[in-house]
Amino acid sequence: MKIGISNDHAGTELKFEIKAYLESKGHTVVNYGTDSKESYDYPLAGKRIGLAVKNKEVDCGIAICGTGIGISLAANKVKGIRAACVSEPVSAKLTKMHNNANIICFGARIVGIETAKAIVDAWLETPFENQQRHLRRIAMISEIEEENQL
Repeated sequence: MKIGISNDHAGTELKFEIKAYLESKGHTVVNYGTDSKESYDYPLAGKRIGLAVKNKEVDCGIAICGTGIGISLAANKVKGIRAACVSEPVSAKLTKMHNNANIICFGARIVGIETAKAIVDAWLETPFENQQRHLRRIAMISEIEEENQL
């Protein structure tokens, strides 16, 4: 699988660890974030991963900032993106099953490396439940996006 990963300065170290972990499992990882600990704004990182997923440069995305919240807010501004901020594997699994989240976000100041790995594994290994109720709700989200275009 080709996975995009993006981060601000707070997520740099965790990004490198997750990138290596995914590559060890045979995934191709494309870096859209900063490689520095110098200040880098999470809206830029969120937009970059959102556009990469939207434009199908990658199959899905992982986004990391201090809390995971800011970068998820930014990524969700890209039309067609469903970025979920989670801090444990159960939510990661459920957001794939029910929301078909195409970007998973978490905070480097919130989760440790082992929890981050468990989040990524749960999200990547869980299939979307292609049920009518989930499809209907995702379509409703898309309608909200359409209604609010300038």
